[in-house]
This record gives sequence, structure tokens and C-alpha cells, in this order.
Amino acid sequence: MATSRGPFAHASEAELARIFDFYRVPWQYEPRTFPICWNEQGQPIEFFTPDFYLPEYDLYIEVTVAKPIRNSRKNRKLRLLRSNHPHVNVKLFTRRDVERVLARSGKAVSG
Repeated sequence: MATSRGPFAHASEAELARIFDFYRVPWQYEPRTFPICWNEQGQPIEFFTPDFYLPEYDLYIEVTVAKPIRNSRKNRKLRLLRSNHPHVNVKLFTRRDVERVLARSGKAVSG
């Protein structure tokens, strides 16, 4: 089902991957990097790689368990991704979203 087992950047990503596997949701880990900023010559200078891709839903998922006050950089990248690649369906899973999913599976979020 999965195309990669890691290494994951955070334990919450590994737990989410296990939940996808449990529910038999095919997923890919960091399968694509999108350019989100370009220099004056038109060369990409900044990129964004969402954590997961769910091919059955054509959905990218970016996971963050940082406190909301620390999400401004990630939110900026998501805004740039959405404005430069409007056809890309992406969802930010915040700490609260991850906690809800993991709570249903009996897991806790750390860090």
C-alpha cells in the first residue's frame, strides 16, 4: 500500500501512516516537491513537499504538531502552493486534527 516507510520527520507522521494502513488507505510519503517561489529569471528558489499523498482521494496532507503560534511559516507555504498550483488539493492537519485522529486509535501526540 505505502510506497515508503520513512524515515518520517516526526512520530505523528509514522502514526498517521499506520492508521492509513489499518484502514487500507493507500498513501505515499513525500512523493512530490512543488516549486512555490521563483527568482527574476523564472528559476524556482523555494519549494514545498507535503508529507502525504492519498491517491484515491487525490489529496496531499501536510502534518504539523507545532503549537499554532509556530505555524505561520507552514501556512505561508500552503498559501503559496495553493496560489501557484490551484489544481493541487492539499489539507493541513494541525496538532488538533492529529490529536483527534490519534485519540481514536488510542495513541497520544508528543512534542
